[in-house]
Amino acid sequence: RRIQNQHCICTAMNNHQELIRRAYRAFNARDLDTVLPLLHPDVYWPRAWEGGYVNGREEVRAYWLRQWQELNPTVTPVSIAEKPDGKIEVTVHQRVMDRQGHLLADERVLHTYTVVDGLLKRMDIGKPDPA
Repeated sequence: RRIQNQHCICTAMNNHQELIRRAYRAFNARDLDTVLPLLHPDVYWPRAWEGGYVNGREEVRAYWLRQWQELNPTVTPVSIAEKPDGKIEVTVHQRVMDRQGHLLADERVLHTYTVVDGLLKRMDIGKPDPA
């Protein structure tokens, strides 16, 4: 029974890692048709550049479209870890350029996800551990 439970945990984590990787690849490619279905219909997403949150896929779509008119962010996962509470912590390398190609940010950021029904339900932004 224990081996079966470990297998389920490993399978779930592998599925979560693949979900996360697919989402970042699609976001960086500006492929909304691929990334939006990976979000829960009632997703709660931070508006990093405007403050606050948006709720639902259509609000996320509108936010990203506004963001991409002014900024050119590239966000690459560096590490992915599942926490004991089931949340997924992703340390990312984030490079943000303005539309003229000037570097605005080049840093590591912590994205913490809640996954519900195999979809990204919530994302929060923080600072990664310095280690």
